[in-house]
Amino acid sequence: MIATKPLTMQKKSGNHTNELFVTVITCFFNEEKYLTEAIESVLGQKYSNWELILVDDGSKDGSTTIAKSFAKKYSKIKYHDHDGHINKGLSASRNLAVDLAKGEIIAFLDGDDVWLPDFLTTSVYTMLINSSPLYCEATYYWNNWCHSNSKNIIIPVGADQDCIHEPPNLIFTLYPLGTGAAPCMCGILVDKKILQKHGGFEENFKGMYEDQIFLSKFYLNEKVYISSSCNNFYRQRQESMVNTSHQQGTYHGHRYSFLNWLDEYQKSNPGSPKKLGKIISQAQFSLKHPAFHKQLTYLKRYRKRIVKLTNKSGLEIFHQLFKKIQPSSKHRAS
Repeated sequence: MIATKPLTMQKKSGNHTNELFVTVITCFFNEEKYLTEAIESVLGQKYSNWELILVDDGSKDGSTTIAKSFAKKYSKIKYHDHDGHINKGLSASRNLAVDLAKGEIIAFLDGDDVWLPDFLTTSVYTMLINSSPLYCEATYYWNNWCHSNSKNIIIPVGADQDCIHEPPNLIFTLYPLGTGAAPCMCGILVDKKILQKHGGFEENFKGMYEDQIFLSKFYLNEKVYISSSCNNFYRQRQESMVNTSHQQGTYHGHRYSFLNWLDEYQKSNPGSPKKLGKIISQAQFSLKHPAFHKQLTYLKRYRKRIVKLTNKSGLEIFHQLFKKIQPSSKHRAS
């Protein structure tokens, strides 16, 4: 399933992938403990044709000084912040950097994550030869950075590896609608022009689900290459936004906001698959009526077992009962 069309972002000259210019975007907010390590992992790349844009999202700790010192020392590193040094959120910070980017390709590395030296070399080459506007690879979930006895875990993207996926297949396969693991932003490369064509990042989402909105646009509209390579580390932290949202009980609210956005997006795009609306509606219902959803899931899980234990007439009764307790489309929309 290899694409044959050339990339929209062609090499400037010659035959070496180092001709492709990459903009690395690192947005940070109070990351003084980790920012140096992230920046040094970019400086350590074997691939040399890049710039690094550091966007300070209103930091109050020493990370501002760290970022400015790297920008002063290396001409390839640029420091930016928002007017008044205010905090505008991750989506607005990424959009600022994308507008400033000179590269044909965009890579993302958050201020607490790191790359292995081969990340850009491997990903740029793979993206180029497969003519895909979005490249996604597996990720090390980095646990031993603070606990030496903890093991790092490789999480592959939850779809077929080392091939192109046509739209809209991944929207049904991967989280947050499917069960397969979604790619992490530190394992992604994207064509800048295609990213801008789809409107960049949604600035109403300031720190939760902004990645999934960006990815959903590509799943629904573009070819995506999934790689089994793994040259990035995603730092696991108790104080991460995801963990904090679970601890504070706000996660379901963020998920519901995402589902509402996705529903509006698919309705405004005539080419969206028909079954997507139904799946979104079911996901919304499960959040609004968790107890009922749990009972329904239980019945579905044990349906096959019940089939084996019932005769034909008993099976018909079960099917009739199952249909009665399923939420109607009217109830799902409520």
